[in-house]
Amino acid sequence: MSENSATPEPGSAAQHAPAAEPGPATEPLPASAPGSAPGPGPSAHPGERPGHADEAPAASAPQGAARPAPKSMFPDGTGPAADPAGSHHERRIRSFQPRRSRVSPGQADALRRLWPQWGLDIDGLSRIDLDQLFDGRPVVLEIGFGMGEATAQMAAADPDTGILACDVHTPGQGNLLGLAERNGLSNIRVANGDAIILLREMLAPASLAGLRVYFPDPWPKKRHHKRRLIQPEFLSLVTTRLAPGALVHCATDWEPYAEQMLEVLSAEPTLANEYSGYAPRPDFRPFTKFEGQGLDKGHVVHDLLFRRLPA
Repeated sequence: MSENSATPEPGSAAQHAPAAEPGPATEPLPASAPGSAPGPGPSAHPGERPGHADEAPAASAPQGAARPAPKSMFPDGTGPAADPAGSHHERRIRSFQPRRSRVSPGQADALRRLWPQWGLDIDGLSRIDLDQLFDGRPVVLEIGFGMGEATAQMAAADPDTGILACDVHTPGQGNLLGLAERNGLSNIRVANGDAIILLREMLAPASLAGLRVYFPDPWPKKRHHKRRLIQPEFLSLVTTRLAPGALVHCATDWEPYAEQMLEVLSAEPTLANEYSGYAPRPDFRPFTKFEGQGLDKGHVVHDLLFRRLPA
């Protein structure tokens, strides 16, 4: 779950944990993987973004100009890469803005120690073996988890389900890995990079038991609506990666975005609404401080629950 509100607002020493598990299991793919769905227009995940929803998107380099490579916080390869996909895949309109927030010493320590076992970079060059990565558990993809507190709560409440948590926010990645270690949560893996590339290039068809998108960036300005994650093209891709019966769960406290989500999800022919409109708040979605800040401002939180139909 994203530790952000959909409103544009600001947002330890590691204990001993179970033995580290084997690193991510992948197999190389050809440049154009069989079964890969066409790429959608808007790119992937919201990430943890208090305070940047009203910022203008970063200016893109002129066509044909060299794009400067971002600097990695972990140049020795012991942590998440700054731009894991590099130039392997085309650039699209993105629904997220990577933020170079300060990484605390504890977060950096967790990343250096745990990333090789529990983290993976989304480079788009290999197919992930989810059965091996999660010891045969069904796997839910969570796009945008913020600082990871809610993700850790859901993992603790349902240890038989694997959570592939995708984000670009380095402090949040380190925080979630630290939470997983301290609480003995072996069912979390952290993916760094663009969730569209993850879905399109690295996940097999019908391999996911669910999708969670909680409080994504609403991109409230009209000229930025094209950057919202929940769009028809995104659903056309993600539904190919969902197994029959998989649950799609979205939540937002931004009313216009909730209306768009309901319209777009309802129009997807492979999904069926579990309710006649918005869903009641499910018990398994933890309450977060950012959600509380939105409620304090008079916002209404909307949950949407849709089920993948049989093929």
